[in-house]
Amino acid sequence: MKIYEQNGQKLINADVFDGLKTVEEGSVDLIFIDPPYNIGKDFNTTKDKWKTAESYLDWSYEWIDACIRKLKSNGIMYIMTSTQFMPYFDIYIRQRMSILSRIIWYYDSSGVQAKKYFGSLYEPILFCVKNKYDYCFNAKEILVEAKTGAKRRLIDYRKSIPTQYNSTKIPGNVWEFPRVRYRMDEYETHPSQKPINLLRRIIKASSNKGDLILDPFSGTFTTSYVCKELERRSIGIEIDDGYFTIGLRRVLNMQEYEGKSTRKELKVYETVNANGQMRLFEKKVHYD
Repeated sequence: MKIYEQNGQKLINADVFDGLKTVEEGSVDLIFIDPPYNIGKDFNTTKDKWKTAESYLDWSYEWIDACIRKLKSNGIMYIMTSTQFMPYFDIYIRQRMSILSRIIWYYDSSGVQAKKYFGSLYEPILFCVKNKYDYCFNAKEILVEAKTGAKRRLIDYRKSIPTQYNSTKIPGNVWEFPRVRYRMDEYETHPSQKPINLLRRIIKASSNKGDLILDPFSGTFTTSYVCKELERRSIGIEIDDGYFTIGLRRVLNMQEYEGKSTRKELKVYETVNANGQMRLFEKKVHYD
């Protein structure tokens, strides 16, 4: 196990269960969980696939219980998984926490999703609290445009004094954020990187400055990156050495790790040809 900490941001290179053992029980304000989905993706040297659905669920229930123990009495948890396993998570968690919202993160895709059935264009998220009468929800921090008032400027004549509809509102439970794609500045080499703006909404809504936020499957450490930006403390756990190195660069600004540069790999269109010219238009490369 390796632990690096700087200015309230702690990065842990360890298995999820070993990493969670270092976190004090009842100390965390908010947990964001984006675990392996058991759908066969390649995470460097690890394949996201269990022998049976039952073994995946048994493993998941174990770390779900461990995470819940880390939360304060008024703590909050957002948890994701694949569409096929979310019903099992939902039933299991509702016996332990109150589920306030079942969120859909929707994204479009330029590629073909499926040819013989309806492809998936969303990922589910559960918004859960330990105490439904006492939890943080900063509505004013996450307001979005209400098109009825802001663009159509409709009047509500049902009121005693006719009034234009509000121009802003709290988001509903369908969130539209683009997936992280190859040409985006935030892109890292990871098969399921979550968007910065998705984490910004969650962290702004459900925590305050100085709060402690835990991400037990940190991947490219987007949660920790946003926590640093928004002046929250964080604990990020990641088992893979390569992804951990990304976190050291993104969050702690480390330029070297174990004698090697942590520099971000150049993208295809950023490389230089033999004449010293950028290969911006030499070859069209499409990445979804």
